[in-house]
Amino acid sequence: MPGYKKLGRDSAHRKAMLRNLVTDLFREERISTTDMRAKEAGRAAEKMITLAKRGDLHARRQVLSFVYDEDVVTKLFDEIAPRYAERNGGYTRILKLGPRRGDNAETVFLELV
Repeated sequence: MPGYKKLGRDSAHRKAMLRNLVTDLFREERISTTDMRAKEAGRAAEKMITLAKRGDLHARRQVLSFVYDEDVVTKLFDEIAPRYAERNGGYTRILKLGPRRGDNAETVFLELV
């Protein structure tokens, strides 16, 4: 059994969706999505912030291989990572919004603490 949710997608689609969610999270600092997607995107975002806290060139290249937008990577390294310098994990928060109209899926806000 894998250590992640498949989210009803094949691996390429799932990875692209998570990359989009993480990129948008760092750009907007708060996104609305479903509960399961938020949990998976939050895990990926935590790893990216931990890399950005290291701050070296190799870490920047690793983040660039995951996050789509170079401007977002610059923001991550210059603004977001220094904010969490004293914090050991727990950079994201999930706030429940209630069921989505249409398919009754649990919607949440995923935001940076």
